[in-house]
Amino acid sequence: MISFTSTPAIDSIFSDENTTRAQLRVEAALARVEARLGLIPNEAGEQISAAAESMRVDLAALQAGMVDDGFPIIALVKQLQAAVGAQAAPFVHWGATTQDIMDTGLVLQLRETLEVIEHDLAALIKLFYALADQHRHTLMAGRTHSQHALPITFGYKVAGWLAPLLRHRVRLAELRPRVLVLQFGGATGTLAALGAVGLQVQEALAQELGLATLPMPWHTQRDGLAELAGWLSLVTGSLGKCAQDIILMAQSEVSELRESGNRARGGSSTMPQKSNPVVSEMILAAARANAGLLGNMHHALIQEHERATHGWQLEWLTLPQMIAHTAGALARAVFLGENLVVDAER
Repeated sequence: MISFTSTPAIDSIFSDENTTRAQLRVEAALARVEARLGLIPNEAGEQISAAAESMRVDLAALQAGMVDDGFPIIALVKQLQAAVGAQAAPFVHWGATTQDIMDTGLVLQLRETLEVIEHDLAALIKLFYALADQHRHTLMAGRTHSQHALPITFGYKVAGWLAPLLRHRVRLAELRPRVLVLQFGGATGTLAALGAVGLQVQEALAQELGLATLPMPWHTQRDGLAELAGWLSLVTGSLGKCAQDIILMAQSEVSELRESGNRARGGSSTMPQKSNPVVSEMILAAARANAGLLGNMHHALIQEHERATHGWQLEWLTLPQMIAHTAGALARAVFLGENLVVDAER
């Protein structure tokens, strides 16, 4: 299917290949740390780290393992064990559990994702700032309840699009330390398999991967990811408000704005005179989709005991979609910031 709301960068980050590579980075880092702390032989740590960083993964076998086991990690560990040979194989995945590897791999992907999103958010802020300044004296009708009210300027309207984005940038800085955190607790979160050095391994692994730690594993404490999802929905909601304004101002009988100077964009298959506001429509669709998907992430907060039965899987179905919608909406908003045509006379 042709991608509707995502971007090539996000598609690459959440590809099967990159997802598996992130998980192998966690396995490699774990082996290095455990070898350094004397939990596994140095030679095994080196072999596991090297193999995890260079091996070619059989994605079809991972898919088959996903069907059989519900997770890809068992099949991935088997491939890694085969790659390192019989002597090092018993030390692969030492003291970890499936969710440790998958959650921490996801966090590595999220770190990469937030860099992409923040870049586009910063670019959009800059574009809206310039547009607001350029039109600080461009008079237009203010509208309340969709009716003409007192005069405003178009710069004032753009400032209204800009202001929430500035707050979202602050929110992003605030939530990063709560989201970009290591997951490592073993089978029930007690690090029992590692004995007295479990916390040392946890701290060293976090440092190795450049992640923060929490007071305890968050296997069934999913508030960090739910907070991120809320932020994604806030961003697309603010972009959706901007897109809705543009759609209304681009109506034929209003004609105060056009999405770009290229009248061939947004064409109709039956009415060649039309130039539909398709960029704004896609932003608005992404905003409404994220608003609906956010409820799934809040449902996923309700998890049983120390390891859940289905809330984790609900996140898999939801969070990547929300990220794709947000990144795509931001990229399209940047296009509008660069190309919006304002009819100042109108």
